[in-house]
Amino acid sequence: MSLQSTLENNVKALDCKHFINGQYLTSQSEKTFNNINPATQEVLGKVCEGEKEEIDLAVGAAKRALNGTWKKMSSNDRINVIRRIGDIILERKDELARLESLDTGKPYWLSSTIDIPRAAYNFHFFADYLRGLGTEAYQTDDVAINYSVRRPVGVVGLINPWNLPLLLLTWKLAPCLAAGNTAVIKPAELTPMTATLLGEICRDAGVPDGVVNIVHGFGPGSAGSALTEHPDVDAISFTGETTTGKVIMSAAAKSLKKLSYELGGKNPNIIFADSNIDEVIETTVKSSFINQGEVCLCGSRIYVERPVYEEFLQKFIAKTKQLVVGDPFDPKTKVGALIGEEHYERVTSYIQLAKEEGGQILTGGQRPAGLDKGYFLEPTIITGLDRNCRVVREEIFGPVVTVIPFDLEEEVLAQANDTHYGLSASIWTNDLRRAHRVAGQIEAGIVWVNTWFLRDLRTPFGGMKQSGIGREGGMHSFEFYSELTNICIKL
Repeated sequence: MSLQSTLENNVKALDCKHFINGQYLTSQSEKTFNNINPATQEVLGKVCEGEKEEIDLAVGAAKRALNGTWKKMSSNDRINVIRRIGDIILERKDELARLESLDTGKPYWLSSTIDIPRAAYNFHFFADYLRGLGTEAYQTDDVAINYSVRRPVGVVGLINPWNLPLLLLTWKLAPCLAAGNTAVIKPAELTPMTATLLGEICRDAGVPDGVVNIVHGFGPGSAGSALTEHPDVDAISFTGETTTGKVIMSAAAKSLKKLSYELGGKNPNIIFADSNIDEVIETTVKSSFINQGEVCLCGSRIYVERPVYEEFLQKFIAKTKQLVVGDPFDPKTKVGALIGEEHYERVTSYIQLAKEEGGQILTGGQRPAGLDKGYFLEPTIITGLDRNCRVVREEIFGPVVTVIPFDLEEEVLAQANDTHYGLSASIWTNDLRRAHRVAGQIEAGIVWVNTWFLRDLRTPFGGMKQSGIGREGGMHSFEFYSELTNICIKL
């Protein structure tokens, strides 16, 4: 039976079951939990809570599917199936976007213009990439020829975050399938709906039963632990908090699983006085507050060269105050609701901490007037904090930024790199030599110069330090999702 919902008044939700071996199933224990709309605090529906039993079923189905129709399918047929998944996502874009906004509290315009189209593009990109993929060959004089054969890793566990649910899930699933693997997906418990619907989409696209499996549940002591500890899971790809990544690493070590991590970030946004301040402001408002600041790449530590510090603050505050906070389905809304009560309390606790540490709240920091329900928070700009304050050093993952002046290039480099994180950074300058010089010294996996969030999917993406392990994108994704065998033939 199709899960496709009739979206009455644009806000119809759906209950979420597991998707195992091509079928939607309830939990064997019949345990469920509520899916809460963060913008209204109302119950959207029930979510089946999976545990070890459901993970065992899903892993078993995935393991069997490895040697079934999926393995025998030609690369051209697999490419067509993967591309078809992207096509169906676009066909159902409106439905998926509305479900995503219901689940996350993000504005509908953001889901419909960024999240869902990018999810479709992930499948289209890796389908096209697979068509031109090759392997290495080396000739050792007239002695031997070496060549490489690429094969799937096997059963891959995909553990997904709640901030960009479908976008980041498809960023993993598309190359996973392109490399010939099978998958067991554990979506974030706070955002289960688009992941649930993806099972049906994959089936409709021609993905054989058992290749894609979805089990809902929680982390420790639940589906997450069962997946990371399972002896028949060959690899884990995880996006989420650094602390959770450490727990997964410990569990995966027992069976030496391959790991790919994209973890937290506390990213510097460095603004030199020679940059175009109006252009900087336009992008910095986005890099600070888009998706309620719940993006691992957001530039939450803003460093401004002193000659333009006051001008930047004045214009930045003015632009920030223009952002409309409210109903995700109102076209005027720019900032929606935070994901849930626990996260809301965490983010607001940092605002209180900033006050205790001597910071000044220049704008925001409160629930918007007139919004009595939902986890809404005004975009918040803080100044006056020392580089060692927790608010400056710790990931907040909300619409909260700190702004700090600097005088010297060496000074701002030292502050930018003074962190356990190393995911991304932005540099604003019209000095070409400075751009190359500073970018080359930033300890981060990706550095943007005079832009932000501009991605070519062929390029490596990932973090240094406690922001991740490994890289994704283009060949880097295939390196994780496949194994290479070198074959040496003596001549």
